[in-house]
Amino acid sequence: LNQDLHVDDGDENTERGNWANKKEYILSMIGYAVGLGNIWRFPYLAYKNGGGAFLIPYFTMLVLTGIPLFFLESALGQFCSQGPINLWRAVPILQGVGVAMVMVTLIVSIYYNVIIAYSLYYMFASMQFPLPWSSCSSNSSCSDTPTVYCNVSGVLMANWTQENITCPSSSIMPVSVQTPSEQYWDRVALQRSSGLDETGPVVWHLALCLLLSSIIVAAALIRGIKSSGKVVYFTATFPYVVIVILLIRGVTLEGARDGIEFYIGSQSNLTKLTEAEVWKDAATQTFYSLSVGWGGVMTLASYNNFHNNVFKDSFVVSLTNAGTSVFAGFAIFSILGHMAHIYKMPVGEVVKEGFGLAFIAYPDALSKLPISPLWSILFFFMLLTVGLDSQFAGIEVITTCLLDAFPKLFKSKHALLTLTTSSILYLLGLPCVTRAGIYWVTLIDQFVASWVLLFLALLEVAGVAYIYGGNRFIKDIEMMLGKKTFAFWLWWRACWFFISPCIIVVILVWSVITFVPPTYGEVPYPPWGLALGWLMIAFILLWIPAVAVYKLIKAKGNPWKRLKSLCSPSDKWHPYLDVHRGERYSEERCRHRKSHNNKQQINVNVISSSWL
Repeated sequence: LNQDLHVDDGDENTERGNWANKKEYILSMIGYAVGLGNIWRFPYLAYKNGGGAFLIPYFTMLVLTGIPLFFLESALGQFCSQGPINLWRAVPILQGVGVAMVMVTLIVSIYYNVIIAYSLYYMFASMQFPLPWSSCSSNSSCSDTPTVYCNVSGVLMANWTQENITCPSSSIMPVSVQTPSEQYWDRVALQRSSGLDETGPVVWHLALCLLLSSIIVAAALIRGIKSSGKVVYFTATFPYVVIVILLIRGVTLEGARDGIEFYIGSQSNLTKLTEAEVWKDAATQTFYSLSVGWGGVMTLASYNNFHNNVFKDSFVVSLTNAGTSVFAGFAIFSILGHMAHIYKMPVGEVVKEGFGLAFIAYPDALSKLPISPLWSILFFFMLLTVGLDSQFAGIEVITTCLLDAFPKLFKSKHALLTLTTSSILYLLGLPCVTRAGIYWVTLIDQFVASWVLLFLALLEVAGVAYIYGGNRFIKDIEMMLGKKTFAFWLWWRACWFFISPCIIVVILVWSVITFVPPTYGEVPYPPWGLALGWLMIAFILLWIPAVAVYKLIKAKGNPWKRLKSLCSPSDKWHPYLDVHRGERYSEERCRHRKSHNNKQQINVNVISSSWL
């Protein structure tokens, strides 16, 4: 465990290591960016927001905010070859933003691991015929066949059989009739309690799946990017194979056309583009889907060679990610269309998002197909691989930051560090596999993976463009990519200085104003649960002022001088290797400049470009 396995002989950076080749970086980036949201959130958003018409705001927002921020983060990471905390040596006063990003990733990694565990459990449960959720277990509140039921006032609630039936005034039947797949999810898989107050015991089959998930992640990251870079050859490409298989199977089914029409076909509604909500959904989805603001993009880019074409990579990854979302929607909606056809219901009534789509609606639809276990195993194996490579990057963020902060301590103990991180995340995930586990998962998801990320990204783009200096940043990029024309940078300047920050501010303000306390289905959260959610947000955001105040106290000089020095790059801000520092970051130039300014001989490594 004490061998230094994360560096190979051919690496440019012999201390931190590099990607073995360009393919591994691109696949890791695609694997990180393409997450569960591409499969269970985007298709639903497209359907809800006007079908094919939704692609217009989606790709507009991708160009205006998604790609510029993705390029900015990739370039920052690659330039200094450091993780999201040390990278803020460029703007020391904002180093707390880097810490906050790592905290978000840490908290989200806890519940992401649990979702991978759900996928593992369902994949194993699919290895039987018939599928366990294809019929009801003995329970009065579950119905195998779609039936008519009326609510208390005698109004016809659902007529799944499409017969001519009206509700007699005396008919009072329970509305909460579950389908077999809903019953399986609640009673068998989750063994869900009545609310966050009722924790109940740990659900042992989920705890074992969580353990397996943690072991897989730890094994894949045992040598850092050297081992995960090999694993992504499979985990980043396999989902596409499954989506193609499910799509081919889906489009051959009766009713598939109705599903696809609803998703992106003739049912598209261009008038939806006049609604601001649609643009907000498009921007938010672009943003979260590319995983900007989590620190993962910077971390993965930090292992690139210095002269790698990070500009081209940003386009490849961003467009592949967007294309995957659209493509996955066809596989989802073709099979949901078939399910609607069997139930003789409109497609809109069977469509769900999130857990409801992945673990209730889609498994239900798959159970209606011939050789259903095969399709079910494939689908859940795809969810597993999609989740795993996003989780790889999450853990890599945490370990990279520790390695960068304490290189002497951890350099030869990479494997031990990975195993310890995975073990701690496993233990922290145990509350999420109790009977109240799904409430914890939803709580963290709704509070932490929310507008907090928008706030961090706003500080990031503002810090780089306004405090560090957009023009200085452009010169840094040109050190990596070579000279570009003024016209080339005009667009990126416009995005970084104005367009992207403005869009983020609008969505951020809107998200905070329209924020509603989360619920799980009809189950509300107790006040202490919501308070805990706000405490998680406070825990993340407090790092920003805390680190700034700490640095101001530690700095020398009068208050104005301290502030000024913390808004200028620190001495340690430079390309990692001497050979790449060029004249702008050379040690001699730095020494000469500092002795000239301070009339003192100070031992320094580098000078920031702001003093040149």
